[in-house]
Amino acid sequence: MAASEYIIEIQNLCKSFDGIKVLEDINLKIRKGEFVTLLGPSGCGKTTLLRQIAGFIAPDSGTILMDGKDISGIPPYKRPLNTVFQRYALFPHLDVYENIAFGLKLAGVPRAEIDKRVKKMLKLVSMSDYEDRAVDSLSGGQQQRVAIARALVNQPKVLLLDEPLAALDLKMRKDMQIELKEMHRKLGITFIYVTHDQEEAMTLSDTIAVFNEGRILQIGTPTDVYNEPQNAFVADFIGESNILDGRMICDRKVEFIGNEFECVDEGFGENVLVDVVMRPEDIEIRRDQSKAVFFGTVTSCTFKGVFNQIFVNTDEGYELMIQNYRKYEVGERVGMMIQPGNIQVMRKERICNSFDTYMVDETHVELFGESFECSPVAGISAGDAVTAEFSFRAVDLQDHQEDGVVGAEVHFILYKGNHYHLTVVADDGTHVYVDTDDIWDKGDLVGINIKAKDIKIRKRND
Repeated sequence: MAASEYIIEIQNLCKSFDGIKVLEDINLKIRKGEFVTLLGPSGCGKTTLLRQIAGFIAPDSGTILMDGKDISGIPPYKRPLNTVFQRYALFPHLDVYENIAFGLKLAGVPRAEIDKRVKKMLKLVSMSDYEDRAVDSLSGGQQQRVAIARALVNQPKVLLLDEPLAALDLKMRKDMQIELKEMHRKLGITFIYVTHDQEEAMTLSDTIAVFNEGRILQIGTPTDVYNEPQNAFVADFIGESNILDGRMICDRKVEFIGNEFECVDEGFGENVLVDVVMRPEDIEIRRDQSKAVFFGTVTSCTFKGVFNQIFVNTDEGYELMIQNYRKYEVGERVGMMIQPGNIQVMRKERICNSFDTYMVDETHVELFGESFECSPVAGISAGDAVTAEFSFRAVDLQDHQEDGVVGAEVHFILYKGNHYHLTVVADDGTHVYVDTDDIWDKGDLVGINIKAKDIKIRKRND
Protein backbone atom coordinates (compact mmCIF):
# COMPACT_ATOMS: atom_id res chain seq x y z
CA MET A 1 0.00 0.00 0.00
CA ALA A 2 1.32 3.46 -0.93
CA ALA A 3 2.26 5.71 1.99
CA SER A 4 -0.26 8.42 2.77
CA GLU A 5 0.63 12.02 1.98
CA TYR A 6 -0.92 12.99 5.33
CA ILE A 7 1.06 12.89 8.56
CA ILE A 8 -1.92 13.85 10.77
CA GLU A 9 -5.55 12.85 10.15
CA ILE A 10 -8.21 14.02 12.60
CA GLN A 11 -11.55 12.25 12.25
CA ASN A 12 -14.85 13.25 13.88
CA LEU A 13 -13.14 14.60 17.00
CA CYS A 14 -15.34 15.89 19.84
CA LYS A 15 -14.53 17.29 23.28
CA SER A 16 -16.60 18.75 26.10
CA PHE A 17 -15.71 20.25 29.47
CA ASP A 18 -18.37 20.28 32.20
CA GLY A 19 -21.06 19.51 29.64
CA ILE A 20 -20.05 22.38 27.34
CA LYS A 21 -18.94 21.41 23.83
CA VAL A 22 -15.48 22.77 23.07
CA LEU A 23 -14.87 20.82 19.85
CA GLU A 24 -17.61 19.39 17.65
CA ASP A 25 -16.99 16.90 14.84
CA ILE A 26 -13.53 18.13 13.83
CA ASN A 27 -12.14 16.68 10.60
CA LEU A 28 -8.75 17.83 9.37
CA LYS A 29 -5.95 16.32 7.27
CA ILE A 30 -2.42 17.73 7.49
CA ARG A 31 0.20 16.90 4.86
CA LYS A 32 3.79 16.04 5.61
CA GLY A 33 5.93 19.17 5.67
CA GLU A 34 2.91 21.49 5.65
CA PHE A 35 2.60 24.69 7.72
CA VAL A 36 -0.99 24.60 9.03
CA THR A 37 -2.47 27.34 11.18
CA LEU A 38 -5.48 26.88 13.44
CA LEU A 39 -6.98 30.37 13.45
CA GLY A 40 -9.85 31.75 15.46
CA PRO A 41 -10.92 33.97 18.38
CA SER A 42 -10.15 33.15 22.00
CA GLY A 43 -12.16 30.22 23.31
CA CYS A 44 -12.96 28.72 19.90
CA GLY A 45 -11.27 25.36 20.61
CA LYS A 46 -8.04 25.63 18.62
CA THR A 47 -5.70 25.18 21.60
CA THR A 48 -7.80 22.27 22.86
CA LEU A 49 -7.30 20.55 19.50
CA LEU A 50 -3.54 21.19 19.62
CA ARG A 51 -3.34 19.73 23.14
CA GLN A 52 -5.21 16.63 22.00
CA ILE A 53 -2.74 16.14 19.14
CA ALA A 54 0.06 16.50 21.71
CA GLY A 55 -1.62 13.95 23.99
CA PHE A 56 -2.20 16.27 26.96
CA ILE A 57 -6.00 15.90 26.65
CA ALA A 58 -7.97 12.84 25.59
CA PRO A 59 -10.86 13.33 23.13
CA ASP A 60 -14.38 12.29 24.12
CA SER A 61 -14.82 10.65 20.73
CA GLY A 62 -13.13 10.57 17.34
CA THR A 63 -9.67 9.57 16.21
CA ILE A 64 -6.25 11.14 15.70
CA LEU A 65 -4.05 9.26 13.24
CA MET A 66 -0.35 9.87 12.78
CA ASP A 67 1.23 8.21 9.76
CA GLY A 68 -1.98 6.22 9.49
CA LYS A 69 -1.87 4.87 13.07
CA ASP A 70 -4.22 5.73 15.92
CA ILE A 71 -2.14 7.54 18.60
CA SER A 72 -4.87 7.86 21.23
CA GLY A 73 -3.17 5.33 23.54
CA ILE A 74 0.32 6.80 23.20
CA PRO A 75 1.43 9.12 26.06
CA PRO A 76 2.72 12.61 25.14
CA TYR A 77 6.39 11.83 25.77
CA LYS A 78 6.30 8.92 23.32
CA ARG A 79 4.68 10.84 20.46
CA PRO A 80 7.14 12.00 17.74
CA LEU A 81 6.23 15.65 18.18
CA ASN A 82 7.13 18.60 20.40
CA THR A 83 5.24 21.67 21.59
CA VAL A 84 6.28 25.33 21.89
CA PHE A 85 4.02 27.19 24.30
CA GLN A 86 3.13 30.86 24.64
CA ARG A 87 4.99 30.80 27.96
CA TYR A 88 8.37 29.43 27.09
CA ALA A 89 8.80 27.20 30.20
CA LEU A 90 12.59 27.45 30.09
CA PHE A 91 14.63 26.21 33.05
CA PRO A 92 16.00 29.34 34.81
CA HIS A 93 18.84 27.41 36.55
CA LEU A 94 20.23 26.17 33.21
CA ASP A 95 22.06 28.19 30.57
CA VAL A 96 20.99 28.32 26.92
CA TYR A 97 23.03 25.27 25.90
CA GLU A 98 21.75 23.13 28.77
CA ASN A 99 18.13 24.16 28.14
CA ILE A 100 18.35 23.00 24.54
CA ALA A 101 20.24 19.83 25.47
CA PHE A 102 17.90 18.84 28.32
CA GLY A 103 15.62 16.50 26.33
CA LEU A 104 18.54 14.82 24.58
CA LYS A 105 20.26 14.08 27.89
CA LEU A 106 17.01 12.67 29.24
CA ALA A 107 16.83 10.36 26.23
CA GLY A 108 20.41 9.15 26.78
CA VAL A 109 21.83 10.58 23.54
CA PRO A 110 25.68 10.42 23.46
CA ARG A 111 27.48 13.61 24.45
CA ALA A 112 29.10 14.13 21.05
CA GLU A 113 25.75 13.83 19.29
CA ILE A 114 24.16 16.24 21.80
CA ASP A 115 26.88 18.81 21.15
CA LYS A 116 26.48 18.48 17.39
CA ARG A 117 22.71 18.82 17.45
CA VAL A 118 22.61 21.67 19.98
CA LYS A 119 25.12 23.73 17.99
CA LYS A 120 23.15 23.07 14.81
CA MET A 121 19.99 24.37 16.51
CA LEU A 122 21.79 27.41 17.92
CA LYS A 123 22.89 28.28 14.39
CA LEU A 124 19.38 27.70 13.02
CA VAL A 125 17.84 30.16 15.53
CA SER A 126 20.74 32.67 15.14
CA MET A 127 22.02 32.27 18.73
CA SER A 128 25.42 30.61 18.26
CA ASP A 129 27.12 33.14 20.57
CA TYR A 130 24.61 32.72 23.41
CA GLU A 131 25.14 29.11 24.53
CA ASP A 132 26.66 30.07 27.90
CA ARG A 133 24.16 32.83 28.69
CA ALA A 134 21.59 32.54 31.47
CA VAL A 135 18.09 32.40 30.01
CA ASP A 136 16.89 35.10 32.42
CA SER A 137 19.31 37.54 30.78
CA LEU A 138 17.73 37.09 27.34
CA SER A 139 15.07 39.21 25.67
CA GLY A 140 11.61 37.77 25.00
CA GLY A 141 12.48 37.08 21.38
CA GLN A 142 15.73 35.35 22.33
CA GLN A 143 13.94 33.20 24.91
CA GLN A 144 11.44 32.19 22.25
CA ARG A 145 14.27 31.13 19.95
CA VAL A 146 15.68 28.95 22.72
CA ALA A 147 12.26 27.37 23.29
CA ILE A 148 11.94 26.61 19.57
CA ALA A 149 15.48 25.21 19.42
CA ARG A 150 14.76 22.98 22.43
CA ALA A 151 11.64 21.64 20.70
CA LEU A 152 13.41 21.05 17.38
CA VAL A 153 16.60 19.47 18.69
CA ASN A 154 14.75 16.21 19.35
CA GLN A 155 14.00 16.00 15.62
CA PRO A 156 10.22 15.68 15.92
CA LYS A 157 8.09 14.80 12.93
CA VAL A 158 5.63 17.53 13.91
CA LEU A 159 6.18 20.81 15.76
CA LEU A 160 3.15 22.19 17.62
CA LEU A 161 3.19 25.93 18.35
CA ASP A 162 0.59 27.43 20.69
CA GLU A 163 0.53 31.21 20.12
CA PRO A 164 4.33 31.30 20.55
CA LEU A 165 4.71 34.97 19.54
CA ALA A 166 1.83 36.44 21.56
CA ALA A 167 4.06 37.80 24.35
CA LEU A 168 6.38 39.68 21.96
CA ASP A 169 6.11 43.30 20.88
CA LEU A 170 4.89 44.07 17.36
CA LYS A 171 8.27 44.52 15.66
CA MET A 172 9.80 41.44 17.30
CA ARG A 173 6.68 39.43 16.44
CA LYS A 174 7.00 40.34 12.77
CA ASP A 175 10.72 39.52 12.78
CA MET A 176 10.02 36.14 14.39
CA GLN A 177 7.33 35.39 11.80
CA ILE A 178 9.97 35.67 9.07
CA GLU A 179 12.38 33.51 11.06
CA LEU A 180 9.74 30.83 11.70
CA LYS A 181 8.86 30.69 8.02
CA GLU A 182 12.53 30.31 7.15
CA MET A 183 13.02 27.57 9.78
CA HIS A 184 10.07 25.68 8.33
CA ARG A 185 11.52 25.96 4.84
CA LYS A 186 14.95 24.69 5.94
CA LEU A 187 13.71 21.84 8.14
CA GLY A 188 10.84 20.60 5.99
CA ILE A 189 8.93 19.20 8.97
CA THR A 190 5.24 19.73 9.70
CA PHE A 191 4.29 22.83 11.71
CA ILE A 192 0.86 23.12 13.37
CA TYR A 193 0.44 26.67 14.62
CA VAL A 194 -2.28 28.19 16.82
CA THR A 195 -3.05 31.92 16.69
CA HIS A 196 -5.87 34.44 16.82
CA ASP A 197 -3.84 36.89 14.70
CA GLN A 198 -5.15 36.92 11.12
CA GLU A 199 -2.09 38.68 9.67
CA GLU A 200 0.20 36.14 11.33
CA ALA A 201 -1.81 33.29 9.84
CA MET A 202 -1.76 34.84 6.37
CA THR A 203 2.02 35.42 6.56
CA LEU A 204 3.08 32.00 7.80
CA SER A 205 0.66 29.39 6.53
CA ASP A 206 0.38 26.98 3.66
CA THR A 207 -3.11 26.12 4.93
CA ILE A 208 -5.46 27.88 7.38
CA ALA A 209 -8.27 26.20 9.31
CA VAL A 210 -10.66 28.88 10.61
CA PHE A 211 -12.34 27.96 13.90
CA ASN A 212 -15.34 29.38 15.71
CA GLU A 213 -17.30 27.95 18.62
CA GLY A 214 -15.66 24.55 18.42
CA ARG A 215 -16.16 24.00 14.69
CA ILE A 216 -13.97 24.40 11.62
CA LEU A 217 -15.76 26.83 9.31
CA GLN A 218 -13.30 26.80 6.41
CA ILE A 219 -10.03 25.16 5.39
CA GLY A 220 -7.93 26.58 2.57
CA THR A 221 -4.86 28.47 1.47
CA PRO A 222 -4.50 32.04 2.75
CA THR A 223 -5.49 33.30 -0.73
CA ASP A 224 -8.59 31.10 -0.86
CA VAL A 225 -9.73 32.00 2.64
CA TYR A 226 -9.28 35.72 1.96
CA ASN A 227 -10.72 35.86 -1.55
CA GLU A 228 -13.38 33.15 -1.25
CA PRO A 229 -14.75 33.17 2.32
CA GLN A 230 -17.49 30.58 2.74
CA ASN A 231 -19.52 32.41 5.38
CA ALA A 232 -19.94 35.77 7.03
CA PHE A 233 -17.83 34.91 10.08
CA VAL A 234 -14.80 34.01 7.97
CA ALA A 235 -15.25 37.09 5.77
CA ASP A 236 -15.41 39.31 8.86
CA PHE A 237 -12.59 37.61 10.77
CA ILE A 238 -10.05 37.44 7.93
CA GLY A 239 -9.11 41.00 7.01
CA GLU A 240 -11.45 43.93 6.45
CA SER A 241 -14.73 43.37 4.62
CA ASN A 242 -17.97 45.00 3.61
CA ILE A 243 -20.60 42.32 4.34
CA LEU A 244 -24.08 43.19 3.11
CA ASP A 245 -27.47 41.55 2.73
CA GLY A 246 -28.25 40.76 -0.88
CA ARG A 247 -30.55 38.86 -3.21
CA MET A 248 -29.37 36.53 -5.94
CA ILE A 249 -31.59 37.50 -8.89
CA CYS A 250 -30.31 34.70 -11.12
CA ASP A 251 -26.98 33.22 -12.17
CA ARG A 252 -24.34 35.97 -12.47
CA LYS A 253 -26.64 38.75 -11.26
CA VAL A 254 -27.04 39.91 -7.68
CA GLU A 255 -28.86 42.82 -6.02
CA PHE A 256 -27.50 44.71 -3.00
CA ILE A 257 -27.27 48.31 -1.74
CA GLY A 258 -30.33 49.04 -3.88
CA ASN A 259 -28.61 48.21 -7.20
CA GLU A 260 -28.19 45.23 -9.49
CA PHE A 261 -24.66 44.03 -10.24
CA GLU A 262 -23.09 41.52 -12.59
CA CYS A 263 -21.12 38.85 -10.70
CA VAL A 264 -19.46 35.51 -11.45
CA ASP A 265 -21.43 33.31 -9.01
CA GLU A 266 -23.82 30.62 -10.15
CA GLY A 267 -26.00 27.87 -8.68
CA PHE A 268 -27.75 29.84 -5.94
CA GLY A 269 -31.16 29.77 -7.63
CA GLU A 270 -33.40 32.75 -8.37
CA ASN A 271 -34.55 35.41 -5.88
CA VAL A 272 -32.56 33.78 -3.07
CA LEU A 273 -31.39 35.82 -0.05
CA VAL A 274 -27.59 35.83 0.21
CA ASP A 275 -24.69 37.59 1.90
CA VAL A 276 -22.43 39.69 -0.31
CA VAL A 277 -18.77 40.39 0.51
CA MET A 278 -16.67 43.17 -0.98
CA ARG A 279 -13.11 43.75 0.17
CA PRO A 280 -12.32 47.47 0.71
CA GLU A 281 -9.57 47.45 -1.91
CA ASP A 282 -11.96 46.07 -4.54
CA ILE A 283 -14.42 48.99 -4.54
CA GLU A 284 -13.31 51.44 -7.22
CA ILE A 285 -13.87 55.20 -6.95
CA ARG A 286 -14.25 56.49 -10.51
CA ARG A 287 -13.02 59.94 -11.42
CA ASP A 288 -15.23 59.75 -14.47
CA GLN A 289 -18.58 59.47 -12.71
CA SER A 290 -20.32 58.55 -15.96
CA LYS A 291 -18.72 55.12 -15.52
CA ALA A 292 -19.87 54.76 -11.90
CA VAL A 293 -22.69 52.40 -10.90
CA PHE A 294 -23.58 53.88 -7.51
CA PHE A 295 -22.82 57.11 -5.66
CA GLY A 296 -22.21 58.43 -2.17
CA THR A 297 -20.58 61.00 0.10
CA VAL A 298 -17.22 60.67 1.87
CA THR A 299 -17.62 60.79 5.66
CA SER A 300 -14.04 59.94 6.66
CA CYS A 301 -10.59 59.61 5.06
CA THR A 302 -7.64 58.39 7.15
CA PHE A 303 -4.10 57.80 5.88
CA LYS A 304 -2.92 54.29 6.86
CA GLY A 305 0.67 54.44 5.60
CA VAL A 306 0.20 52.70 2.24
CA PHE A 307 -3.41 53.60 1.46
CA ASN A 308 -6.22 55.86 2.61
CA GLN A 309 -9.08 54.22 4.50
CA ILE A 310 -12.26 55.92 3.32
CA PHE A 311 -15.82 55.60 4.60
CA VAL A 312 -18.59 56.51 2.19
CA ASN A 313 -22.32 56.76 2.83
CA THR A 314 -24.09 55.66 -0.33
CA ASP A 315 -27.21 57.41 -1.58
CA GLU A 316 -29.16 54.27 -0.66
CA GLY A 317 -28.16 54.59 3.03
CA TYR A 318 -25.27 52.09 3.31
CA GLU A 319 -21.85 52.76 4.81
CA LEU A 320 -18.93 51.24 2.89
CA MET A 321 -15.25 50.99 3.76
CA ILE A 322 -12.91 51.62 0.81
CA GLN A 323 -9.12 51.51 0.53
CA ASN A 324 -7.67 53.86 -2.07
CA TYR A 325 -4.30 55.47 -2.76
CA ARG A 326 -5.91 58.84 -3.43
CA LYS A 327 -7.05 61.18 -0.66
CA TYR A 328 -10.67 62.34 -0.66
CA GLU A 329 -12.17 65.20 1.33
CA VAL A 330 -14.97 64.73 3.85
CA GLY A 331 -18.21 65.75 2.16
CA GLU A 332 -16.90 65.01 -1.35
CA ARG A 333 -19.34 63.28 -3.71
CA VAL A 334 -17.92 60.16 -5.35
CA GLY A 335 -19.06 57.60 -7.88
CA MET A 336 -18.18 53.94 -7.39
CA MET A 337 -18.21 50.59 -9.15
CA ILE A 338 -17.03 47.06 -8.51
CA GLN A 339 -15.88 44.47 -11.03
CA PRO A 340 -17.95 41.24 -11.24
CA GLY A 341 -15.02 39.09 -10.12
CA ASN A 342 -14.60 41.16 -6.95
CA ILE A 343 -18.13 40.46 -5.69
CA GLN A 344 -18.21 37.37 -3.46
CA VAL A 345 -21.67 35.85 -2.94
CA MET A 346 -22.23 33.49 0.01
CA ARG A 347 -25.20 31.43 1.09
CA LYS A 348 -26.87 32.68 4.24
CA GLU A 349 -26.49 30.35 7.20
CA ARG A 350 -30.05 31.23 8.26
CA ILE A 351 -32.84 33.63 7.28
CA CYS A 352 -34.73 33.66 10.60
CA ASN A 353 -34.67 32.27 14.14
CA SER A 354 -36.19 28.79 14.21
CA PHE A 355 -36.49 26.47 17.23
CA ASP A 356 -38.08 23.08 17.79
CA THR A 357 -39.95 23.31 21.09
CA TYR A 358 -43.36 22.67 22.67
CA MET A 359 -46.47 24.58 23.72
CA VAL A 360 -46.82 25.47 27.40
CA ASP A 361 -50.49 26.20 26.80
CA GLU A 362 -52.55 27.45 23.88
CA THR A 363 -51.06 30.96 24.02
CA HIS A 364 -47.53 30.33 25.36
CA VAL A 365 -44.52 28.56 23.87
CA GLU A 366 -41.34 27.45 25.61
CA LEU A 367 -38.24 29.32 24.38
CA PHE A 368 -34.78 29.46 26.04
CA GLY A 369 -36.16 27.85 29.21
CA GLU A 370 -38.92 30.44 29.64
CA SER A 371 -42.55 30.87 28.56
CA PHE A 372 -43.18 33.40 25.74
CA GLU A 373 -46.65 34.57 24.78
CA CYS A 374 -47.69 33.74 21.21
CA SER A 375 -50.84 33.93 19.12
CA PRO A 376 -53.08 30.83 19.32
CA VAL A 377 -53.09 28.52 16.31
CA ALA A 378 -56.05 26.32 15.44
CA GLY A 379 -55.36 22.66 16.15
CA ILE A 380 -52.38 23.33 18.44
CA SER A 381 -52.74 22.89 22.19
CA ALA A 382 -50.69 22.49 25.39
CA GLY A 383 -47.84 19.98 25.16
CA ASP A 384 -47.79 19.83 21.36
CA ALA A 385 -44.39 19.67 19.66
CA VAL A 386 -44.03 22.77 17.49
CA THR A 387 -41.52 24.83 15.55
CA ALA A 388 -41.38 28.47 16.63
CA GLU A 389 -39.99 31.02 14.17
CA PHE A 390 -39.41 34.75 14.38
CA SER A 391 -37.41 37.22 12.33
CA PHE A 392 -34.09 38.76 13.38
CA ARG A 393 -35.82 42.13 13.64
CA ALA A 394 -38.51 40.73 15.96
CA VAL A 395 -36.03 40.33 18.83
CA ASP A 396 -36.18 43.38 21.10
CA LEU A 397 -33.04 43.73 23.23
CA GLN A 398 -33.29 45.47 26.60
CA ASP A 399 -30.49 47.26 28.46
CA HIS A 400 -31.04 45.16 31.58
CA GLN A 401 -31.52 41.40 31.74
CA GLU A 402 -34.39 41.71 34.20
CA ASP A 403 -36.37 43.79 31.66
CA GLY A 404 -36.60 40.84 29.27
CA VAL A 405 -38.48 37.57 29.46
CA VAL A 406 -35.05 35.93 29.47
CA GLY A 407 -31.51 37.21 29.99
CA ALA A 408 -28.71 36.93 27.43
CA GLU A 409 -25.21 38.11 26.53
CA VAL A 410 -24.04 39.69 23.27
CA HIS A 411 -21.61 37.19 21.78
CA PHE A 412 -20.81 38.31 18.20
CA ILE A 413 -21.44 41.51 16.23
CA LEU A 414 -21.42 41.77 12.44
CA TYR A 415 -21.90 45.15 10.75
CA LYS A 416 -24.04 44.81 7.61
CA GLY A 417 -23.61 48.32 6.17
CA ASN A 418 -26.87 49.79 7.45
CA HIS A 419 -27.53 47.69 10.57
CA TYR A 420 -25.90 45.26 12.98
CA HIS A 421 -26.44 41.49 12.98
CA LEU A 422 -25.87 40.12 16.48
CA THR A 423 -25.50 36.68 17.97
CA VAL A 424 -26.71 36.71 21.57
CA VAL A 425 -26.53 33.71 23.88
CA ALA A 426 -29.53 33.20 26.16
CA ASP A 427 -29.15 32.04 29.76
CA ASP A 428 -29.75 28.42 28.74
CA GLY A 429 -26.97 28.58 26.11
CA THR A 430 -29.24 28.97 23.06
CA HIS A 431 -27.97 31.21 20.25
CA VAL A 432 -30.44 33.89 19.15
CA TYR A 433 -29.87 36.09 16.10
CA VAL A 434 -30.81 39.76 16.08
CA ASP A 435 -30.91 42.57 13.49
CA THR A 436 -30.77 45.99 15.13
CA ASP A 437 -29.89 49.61 14.43
CA ASP A 438 -28.67 50.07 18.00
CA ILE A 439 -25.00 49.86 18.94
CA TRP A 440 -24.09 47.11 21.39
CA ASP A 441 -20.74 45.83 22.62
CA LYS A 442 -19.59 42.24 22.82
CA GLY A 443 -20.21 41.02 26.35
CA ASP A 444 -23.17 43.32 27.03
CA LEU A 445 -25.80 41.68 29.25
CA VAL A 446 -29.25 42.17 27.76
CA GLY A 447 -32.86 41.09 28.12
CA ILE A 448 -34.83 39.45 25.28
CA ASN A 449 -38.43 40.35 24.47
CA ILE A 450 -40.44 39.11 21.47
CA LYS A 451 -43.99 40.23 20.76
CA ALA A 452 -46.63 37.52 20.59
CA LYS A 453 -47.66 38.49 17.05
CA ASP A 454 -44.08 38.04 15.78
CA ILE A 455 -43.73 34.40 16.90
CA LYS A 456 -45.00 32.05 14.19
CA ILE A 457 -46.01 28.59 15.38
CA ARG A 458 -46.44 25.44 13.34
CA LYS A 459 -46.97 21.88 14.44
CA ARG A 460 -44.15 19.42 13.83
CA ASN A 461 -44.40 15.70 13.37
CA ASP A 462 -41.62 14.00 15.33
